[in-house]
Amino acid sequence: MQPTTIALVTIIAEGVLRDRIVEAISALGARGYTIVEVHGRGARGVSEQFWYGAQVRIETLVSADTADAILDHLQANYFADYSVVAYASDVRVARPEKYV
Repeated sequence: MQPTTIALVTIIAEGVLRDRIVEAISALGARGYTIVEVHGRGARGVSEQFWYGAQVRIETLVSADTADAILDHLQANYFADYSVVAYASDVRVARPEKYV
């Protein structure tokens, strides 16, 4: 088996955005995702949303083009008004046909 490099997109966002982001990444081509509740502190301190519920970390394995589309969507729709961090990393996976 030869691992293949694809993109891992990681999104950390206010919990209230969970369903909207999942719908968007699915529409943009993500075949699946993993969600976990997270708590943390960033450049702006502890998010006000922290007191109303957990933030979420959403991860998905996608092609590089889909990763770019997801990051563009997040920037256009959430970065200005919500606490959202997003990044893409190259990862090596077995069975790439499951993801792209």
